[in-house]
Amino acid sequence: MEEKKNILTYAGLKKYEDELHDLKVNRRKEVAQKIKEAREQGDLSENAEYDAAKDEQRDIELRIEELEKLLKNAEVVVEEDVDLEKINVGCVVRVYDIEYAEEMEFSIVGSTEANSLQNKISNESPVGHALIGKKVGDVVEVETQMGTIQYKVLAIQRV
Repeated sequence: MEEKKNILTYAGLKKYEDELHDLKVNRRKEVAQKIKEAREQGDLSENAEYDAAKDEQRDIELRIEELEKLLKNAEVVVEEDVDLEKINVGCVVRVYDIEYAEEMEFSIVGSTEANSLQNKISNESPVGHALIGKKVGDVVEVETQMGTIQYKVLAIQRV
């Protein structure tokens, strides 16, 4: 079975590469030092520092594995090549919420980069999925748990 591609913007790719580098180069050394120091304290069976350091080491290795898998299957969206005629991953979209009469702005990103606090919505989310392929002036209806939301697309620009 072919693994799902992880769609990333260049900024997202850089962020994950930097995190992976930090984990491999810095954090591994730090936790190895903690384990060494805890071992020097003697009896490991009742050594909380040793247990905590081993748990941290396991978490770091799991995150490294997760990041390597994510990056191996990454498909980077080149923002300069994004067609601004229609909405796609790598676009910033300004929309008008018809019900609440307010403008909103979303960055459309792949699911791994989504962060609602930064208005980065996934192309796989209900809103992102509904917006993909739409043009300026289109009215989009989005089915959500709270009912149907209508957005009018006001502008499409690069990230």
